[in-house]
Amino acid sequence: MSPVKISHIRRSPRDGHPSSAWTRGRVVAVVAVLTALLLMGHGAVPNRVGGLGSLLESFLPWLGVVVVPLLVLALVRRSALALVALLLPVAAWTYLFGGLLLPAPEPGADDLVVVQHNVSDENSDPSGTARALADAGPDLIALQELVSPALEVYEKTLAPDYPYRTVQGTVGLWSKHPLADAGPLDIKPRGIEEGWNRGLRAVAHTPRGETAVYVAHLPSVRVRASGLASSWRDESAGLLGDALSAEELSRVILLGDLNGTVDDRALDPLTTRMNVAERGVALSFPAAFPLARIDQVMARDARVGHIRTLPATGSDHLPVAARITLG
Repeated sequence: MSPVKISHIRRSPRDGHPSSAWTRGRVVAVVAVLTALLLMGHGAVPNRVGGLGSLLESFLPWLGVVVVPLLVLALVRRSALALVALLLPVAAWTYLFGGLLLPAPEPGADDLVVVQHNVSDENSDPSGTARALADAGPDLIALQELVSPALEVYEKTLAPDYPYRTVQGTVGLWSKHPLADAGPLDIKPRGIEEGWNRGLRAVAHTPRGETAVYVAHLPSVRVRASGLASSWRDESAGLLGDALSAEELSRVILLGDLNGTVDDRALDPLTTRMNVAERGVALSFPAAFPLARIDQVMARDARVGHIRTLPATGSDHLPVAARITLG
């Protein structure tokens, strides 16, 4: 009698029951669901312990990278369950960030082009940095970490194309359009020594009328073993938000190194009052391997249609350029 062939049936090592594409890869599926929940529910992550919520939100787009190894594992396991579960974080990431990848809108004749750059107080080539920023052809250039003698180099290099300027403390604004009512902006948190001045306000007389322009450099944050140290940054963001709320001009542009991303809840005093970029990712820091955009362009009664990075300068930040459609 010929031997009877018995087909191989894959069984689960735990219960001995046959496994299938819908029962394999359950761990991968659970991780995929948790990733989707973190993306959509990041606001529920508490911030009281080590600033965990802000830390997650600072790198929130990178959470989508988790999908890549999960996809490999799902394919290796031949798990339909895991593949279907992976649609959840993909959908969540696309909902939150997919719009940034769409083509930039067509520029308008009256659009303003602005450049924001923390030039670094250790920049060894201020002249080359100034020329690189001017080559982008912006209407406004906002700079932070301006110190002598580099400040004098920026003023001399930018003067021919940008005759209007104001420098307050370590922040400055250069403009092709006349500036008025320029002065310092007090966003100094408690506990920082006197003489700390990293904010300004001016009124730019653009072809579309008066526009209040704010330039700010919020305090730095530090990632420590205990979590995210950001209390000074958070307090300064609140003071800046109060100033924007009290601004009498309807049209406002905010340019600055805010040491936070637009997803970080610590910048809610700003992002709830201002429009952020609709297109473009523009990761700006650190320049050697950009992980986050902490250099921001925001606007009120105007639309930030597109934001992009410019080539590296002598700074540890990349410059960002944005096109603003005035309302």
